[in-house]
Amino acid sequence: MEYLENRELSWLKFNKRVLEEASDSNNPLLERLSFSAIYQSNLDEFFMVRVGSITDDEKSGNTKKDKKSGMNASQQLDAIFTAVRRLQPSAEDSYRKTMSELSAYGFEHVNFSTATKEEQTFLELYFKREIKPFISGLVVNSSLPFPFLKNKELYAVVQLNAKKGISIGIVPINNDHSERVIPLGNGGRRFILEEEVVLHFAHLMFKGYKVLDRAVIRVTRNADIMVSGKGADFRDRMEELVAKRKKLAPVRLEISDDFSREALDYICKKLKIKNVRVFTSRIPLDMSYLFQLQELDDRPELHYIHRSSRKPAALADNRSVFSQVKSKDMLLSYPFESMNQSFIRLLQECAVDQKVTSIKITLYRLARGSKVIDALCTAAENGKDVLVMIELRARFDEANNIEWSKVLQKAGVKVIYGPKDYKAHSKLLLIKRKSTGGNFDYLTQIGTGNYNEKTSTLYTDLMLLTCDREIAQDAEMVFDCLQNGTFVEETNKLLVAPLCLRNKILAMMDEQIDISRKGGQGYIGAKINALCDGTIMKKLVEASQAGVKIELVVRGICCLIPNVDGFTENITVRSIVGRFLEHSRIYIFGSEHTEQKIYIGSADYMSRNTIRRVEVATPVENDKLKRRLWEMFRILMNDNVKARIMMSDGTYLHVVPKEGESVINSQEFFYEQAYKNLENKQNRQEQLRKNRESAVKKGSGKTKKHVKKSDKI
Repeated sequence: MEYLENRELSWLKFNKRVLEEASDSNNPLLERLSFSAIYQSNLDEFFMVRVGSITDDEKSGNTKKDKKSGMNASQQLDAIFTAVRRLQPSAEDSYRKTMSELSAYGFEHVNFSTATKEEQTFLELYFKREIKPFISGLVVNSSLPFPFLKNKELYAVVQLNAKKGISIGIVPINNDHSERVIPLGNGGRRFILEEEVVLHFAHLMFKGYKVLDRAVIRVTRNADIMVSGKGADFRDRMEELVAKRKKLAPVRLEISDDFSREALDYICKKLKIKNVRVFTSRIPLDMSYLFQLQELDDRPELHYIHRSSRKPAALADNRSVFSQVKSKDMLLSYPFESMNQSFIRLLQECAVDQKVTSIKITLYRLARGSKVIDALCTAAENGKDVLVMIELRARFDEANNIEWSKVLQKAGVKVIYGPKDYKAHSKLLLIKRKSTGGNFDYLTQIGTGNYNEKTSTLYTDLMLLTCDREIAQDAEMVFDCLQNGTFVEETNKLLVAPLCLRNKILAMMDEQIDISRKGGQGYIGAKINALCDGTIMKKLVEASQAGVKIELVVRGICCLIPNVDGFTENITVRSIVGRFLEHSRIYIFGSEHTEQKIYIGSADYMSRNTIRRVEVATPVENDKLKRRLWEMFRILMNDNVKARIMMSDGTYLHVVPKEGESVINSQEFFYEQAYKNLENKQNRQEQLRKNRESAVKKGSGKTKKHVKKSDKI
């Protein structure tokens, strides 16, 4: 259909927006390098997961066509490879341009043609002493087996002279005894990469052979693994599968330069990979070292303005978080507000609170040195009933989560792994605490992001803390079902996938359609990471045709094309790609001056989230918090620095401020707002302190005791 786009090609457009940040002159130079590295890292994962999955479909003879584009697996792969090749020149140009501009600050990526004679002499000695003793070259030909090439590892390959057939030399680059970035001067800012040194001296690894050609290669392997089931042996099977992933089939071969065609064909044959999957890059094949360069120069103009998460202004220091939430709902916004000084503080307080009897939580991704795990273990060791649903199938975090599950069990935590065939992606916490008269209070936390202290400083996310009884009852049902391997079928307030999230979202969309058809002003808004759920997109088209105004902020994949006459002319789609990764999800039904419903949650508008995972979204019912979310959404919709707007042909146009228009960078705006809120709170507290002191000094008749009492009132 003309208003739908293929999911994979839409994702590649998102990565193109990331790449645009690598060449944006408004970004500091070293930050631009970070975006080059992020672009490549994104592409690696895309090949490992999405291309891997489609490749499996192609190999299995699956003739099923993509519903959005009508392409089968082979056609999708051809389109993907074409799109990736078109992006490569921009990736190379942005890297070269940034490095060129960084030369004014002493940065220089040297190769052997630009190295001085003294540096060349040093590098030869360095190779012989620091690299060669720890690596080995392997000759491969018709009588010698081809080695296993590890996923995303670098290898130097050389074509060797042979009397008959093809002879190849392979040298693994990864060397734990030396650094990949070899400093040559300027405090390490003048450097050469280890793979370039190994490649240059590769002939020394193959004495008795003449080297005819040489290049660096890198293999990307399929990583699309999935295990179903539960049971006592589930963790053991996951460990086996994680190990198996390392040996899955190659889906891409990258090569650093032009290379002998017959030698390349030989390598492709041995890897069982088609030539169409070979991608040439004239910049480093692994760009992860670029993050290391950021640490070599602290000049402010090379970096973003330093930002640190603020202590939430809504939280007082002299009362427990639980007691404050009991008084009123709280909405926290990361990275602008501190996770350590809010959520982690809550867990740590509850872990030692004698009145807290139980803590239940779902975990998807965690930091390496997780304070969340520490608090949960402390709670269990203090005799509390602690239940943790940890998702062992969180892609690329499987090994980390497996180890954390062992730590939790050792501390006495009850650990479960979620339902068969359905990942539990929800961000849900339920705390039970004794109150007066033998009753209990419940605190429920529902978030859009993981309980990960590291990513909470890099991703934008939202978290609601509430003592609402009905929400707690719904949360209790979620945990009961997770333990039993069943699904929540009906709720009071929460939206819970897979059975009662999408249907309720569709029903709320229908309400807005009905309003518009009756002559009112229907409105649907959403901030999500991806939109490709066919049922939801069909409903959005219906809503647009009914005259409902629809505003979408979609960071990544968006398979629905706006402004197509007769279908989506009332839909606006924006994408914000900036300093922080936009990760929060907000669902809005109804305009500002109507009976507006606003939710936050863990689910994107993707069928994998709405009907194939356990996801949770919560209504935000406090008027002040609803207004805050609405105002946040308006700021996002008015971003004219980091926003792109999707056009009717599927392309994205970078939004720029109009003449006389205020400049709005939404992420910087929210940080300034967090700074200002905390500063205002501190000013009020300081003024209160001065008022107290002044009242005492003036002998107003108040004793210190009276002053404190009246101020408290």
